Amino acid sequence: MLKIILQVVGIMVLLLVVTLVTLTLKNQNADGPSVLFPGGELVSGQLHQGAEPDWSFTDDVFAIELQTTDPVGSRRIFIMESDGKVYVPSGYMRSFLGRLWKDWAFQVEDGSSLVVARINGVRYERDLLRLKDPAIVDGVATKLAQKYAGGATPETVAQIVESVAEGDTWLFEMAPRSEQR
Repeated sequence: MLKIILQVVGIMVLLLVVTLVTLTLKNQNADGPSVLFPGGELVSGQLHQGAEPDWSFTDDVFAIELQTTDPVGSRRIFIMESDGKVYVPSGYMRSFLGRLWKDWAFQVEDGSSLVVARINGVRYERDLLRLKDPAIVDGVATKLAQKYAGGATPETVAQIVESVAEGDTWLFEMAPRSEQR
């Protein structure tokens, strides 16, 4: 009886793995990510031209699509505005899961900082710059706590600031692309 149960469990696990791999491969060339799986190049949507936008509109946007350019791949990610600039976080950076799941952040840190963000159907070409300045981290942590952690209590903000200082959470400014690139 135990042998039959183990065979059934083994088949179910195999089916789950095959399904996940198939869906991941199928979505890798899609125009953007799905809810669960990374996607391909962001091709649809108007490309933003002109002056830097007022990023305060992102206070009403829960997640954006962010595409790295080397290698090309896209994922859904949080976004927050602070002092007129826009930022994205990446958590779990010192964990095994983070190393697997957040490969885009490591690619950016290693020099592939050019990205395309699609927000409300508009694409923005940006340059991700890792944020380490404690004076700026505090304001961004406050916005992160307000938007995604249920409120900016001093304790919650302090936890986020500590997480950034310890390297568990990385914050990136989505800066305008340099003219030299």
